[in-house]
Amino acid sequence: MNFLAHLFLSGKDQDTIIGNFIGDSVKGSDFNNYPVSIKNGILLHRKIDYFTDNHPTVYKSKIRLRPKYRKYAPVIVDVFYDYFLAANWGKYHNEPLNTYTQRIYSILTNQKQIFPEKAVKMLPYMIAGNWLYNYKEIKGIEWALKGMSRRTIFNSNMEKAHIELKRDKKQYQKEFNEFFPELINYVKEQGIEL
Repeated sequence: MNFLAHLFLSGKDQDTIIGNFIGDSVKGSDFNNYPVSIKNGILLHRKIDYFTDNHPTVYKSKIRLRPKYRKYAPVIVDVFYDYFLAANWGKYHNEPLNTYTQRIYSILTNQKQIFPEKAVKMLPYMIAGNWLYNYKEIKGIEWALKGMSRRTIFNSNMEKAHIELKRDKKQYQKEFNEFFPELINYVKEQGIEL
């Protein structure tokens, strides 16, 4: 899952939110360098990724993209799924998306001194571009994928992937709708209160 889903699936605990947000930036056993509550968020991030990466419905989304985007297909699916979460936010959360994202930005900003360098550098761009809120529009997804494409080592073609979302939107929506409730249940089984 991408940023919005990871943050949403962190529930209400601020340390879990912080840990889940920095999860991709914390490598190997470096999670042991953090307080237990943040460490739990990092480990939750890894569990969410494992569950997602091994889910048969998510595989259907990835396989559709793989011929054109090869190893970047899973990354693109993560971004597509954030689009469906943001576009249908009211179905999953009572707080309006814009209010939620501003609150999350505040939580992250207040704790950025403990972030790994990669996350510290990214946060201002995320806030300035209001990434989390803008995921609700295909234009926001296009912008996010273009930014990711610029940071890849190999030619990824991710900057064009929004075209796939427009073309096969119903199919990706169906797969997201099948998968995401199962992911929510899995996270709740981990003790997270959403």
